[in-house]
Amino acid sequence: MGEKRGSIAFSATYRPSVPLDIFSSPLPPTSKLDELHMTDGVSYNYDGQEISSAALKIILKREKLASEGKEADVNSGRLSGMVMVSERGGLETLHIALRFNDNPPRVKVFGFADVFGTFKGVRMEDTGCIAGDYLVYVTTKDPAKRRQPWTAVYKTNLKTGNTERLTPKGEADLSPSVQPSGKKIAVASFQKKGGWDGEIEDLKTDIFMMNVEKPFERKLLIKNGGWPTWGSDTVIFFHRKVGEFWGVFRADISNGSNPTTTRVTPDGIHAITPAAINATTVAVATIRQNSGLSDVRVEAQYRHIEIFDSTGQQPTIQITQKTRPKADHFNPFVIDGGKRIGYHRCKSDLLRCGDDIERQSSKVESPHPEVGLFRVPGIFPTFSQDGTKLAFVDNEFKAVWVADSQGLRIVYETKGPDNIFSPVWNQNAQKDILYVNSGPSFNAAKVLHICAIPNVSSGAQRRVQLTKAFNNAFPSTNPDGTKLVFRSTRDGGDKRYKNLYIMEDAQSGEYGEGGKITRLTNGPWTDTHCQWSPRGDWIAFSSTRDKPKGAPELDNNLDPGYFALFLVKANDPSVVVRVMASGSDVAGHVNHPFFSPDGKSIVVTSDLAAVSVDPISLPLFVHSVRPYGDIFAFDIDPDDIKKNKNVKKFNRITHSRYENSTATWTLFSTQDPNAAWNMLLKKAFRPACPYAHGDGGESWQMTGHLCIPKRCC
Repeated sequence: MGEKRGSIAFSATYRPSVPLDIFSSPLPPTSKLDELHMTDGVSYNYDGQEISSAALKIILKREKLASEGKEADVNSGRLSGMVMVSERGGLETLHIALRFNDNPPRVKVFGFADVFGTFKGVRMEDTGCIAGDYLVYVTTKDPAKRRQPWTAVYKTNLKTGNTERLTPKGEADLSPSVQPSGKKIAVASFQKKGGWDGEIEDLKTDIFMMNVEKPFERKLLIKNGGWPTWGSDTVIFFHRKVGEFWGVFRADISNGSNPTTTRVTPDGIHAITPAAINATTVAVATIRQNSGLSDVRVEAQYRHIEIFDSTGQQPTIQITQKTRPKADHFNPFVIDGGKRIGYHRCKSDLLRCGDDIERQSSKVESPHPEVGLFRVPGIFPTFSQDGTKLAFVDNEFKAVWVADSQGLRIVYETKGPDNIFSPVWNQNAQKDILYVNSGPSFNAAKVLHICAIPNVSSGAQRRVQLTKAFNNAFPSTNPDGTKLVFRSTRDGGDKRYKNLYIMEDAQSGEYGEGGKITRLTNGPWTDTHCQWSPRGDWIAFSSTRDKPKGAPELDNNLDPGYFALFLVKANDPSVVVRVMASGSDVAGHVNHPFFSPDGKSIVVTSDLAAVSVDPISLPLFVHSVRPYGDIFAFDIDPDDIKKNKNVKKFNRITHSRYENSTATWTLFSTQDPNAAWNMLLKKAFRPACPYAHGDGGESWQMTGHLCIPKRCC
């Protein structure tokens, strides 16, 4: 039977709530009417690249596409093609879009792996580009070293379907680009710097060049550069951060190992993700004015596509300012030799101010048939122990939603300055209690309370405060629902160290008879994200207790990591084992642990696979939180806690360019008709959120940001 070990639900950050899709505009455009929709509008679609006429003629000879068109259709201009990433099918993988320029035009989309028989299984793919008779692209199908990217560049022969890895084993590459002659490719690589070192914005990759055919003759071309794009066989444009601003640069490599580099875009603006039109002209995504998450942005604060001339003799040409002036646009690409420029953006033109956005859970392909996997449309999903109810918080941290046999509804909301987050059910389903954190978000200096929402099913929307003072968070009850473990700054001193405590009365808390609170851990560190095991004997938690001396207090003004996963005996706090760290030096994150219903596995959020794309290409220019990475799981010995020390083997559950986090696990399958929350896989809910401003401008919420202060666990 499928999904016999139940289902894992998780949330995603920096994934726009309004679907991304691909559009193009002529050069130059005159109005929004010039913009052309490039896909069939199904699912999320992005990172497009034109398929040349010669390559398209080869592709059409594949058995699955032979009936779609002929060479004459390509020659006449009736049929054109694009390779893109699409999320249809539950993965972020490459697809081929065939555009039929009939009246009216139509688009048909096919999975690249289905057409060419390349890869099966869970993976992410990106940056498809034509190199003569090959498609060159990135995939995460191959496991890599711990806390290093899984991204490798492959090529697939469009005639034979034969596929070969181009990235050397043990290395990681991003953002391949093909020389106009089709003979060489350039990649952004971690090779020279020895791998990823935790960067979440400026990866500081180097650009390497290699032949498409053997011998590959790979060599370093440009230090400190990313997102290469060829303007000619001897010119490469790329982006780089210098000081406070990103810029696009031009490198003349005709001198071989000593390229001449000049800055193309002016200092004082951000310019990223270039797409070369020719040796002197390049399309660029720009942000001309900085903004914060609380800003109602003006036109210059949005990400727009512009054309720059590296000689300085031609004026800058604005593209998307003419079509959608108050929307973000991403990752330009060149169509028809520069007659049109493609890009992707949210389909926000379909919204009006005040509209609520439909949000639906999405089933995601799981690497393990015995475990279902789906992404919820909010944050912090949590299942009741009997699997009948699913709760989560909306992206604005203002309302708790529950899906059960009564439908989908809000069971508690706040309209004041306080936020609500991290809901969790009492493990005793008969008690029908949901716990939440209520107060200022992620600020250890402020008072944060743990509250109970009793009799959730009744719809009474009553909240009972359980704590009196300090910053308290991440509650979890024992299996019979009588006690509650949580993390708190009480006893943490001026540095507000956080330790674990047990609330002896899970229904009344500190206000109950005696109001007893028992300290479980004790030290100058952060213990957090605690969860009581299904058996009740262990508590899993994330901690910085093994953070090495001299490690930074902050990184990019965010927490620097050093969170590892630990187990502690609930009745003997002297028995503690470190189960898993991300890096060998404990750098990184292993956070938000959750036990499988049988207690034999733990699912976590972690950066064990580093990054999968250049982060600056995503909708996350302003960081409110540090991206954790993806969802991972590993098996444990449920009988002997000491056998779980420094577990080496783990399974990557999700492969994504976004941040996937806060996973939860239920015994019930996504197909189980008794699990009423399954309706979320078919129906959408509509949170009332400020996604569009009165002037039609996109808000930060639309980009998938959590519009909250800096995270402090």
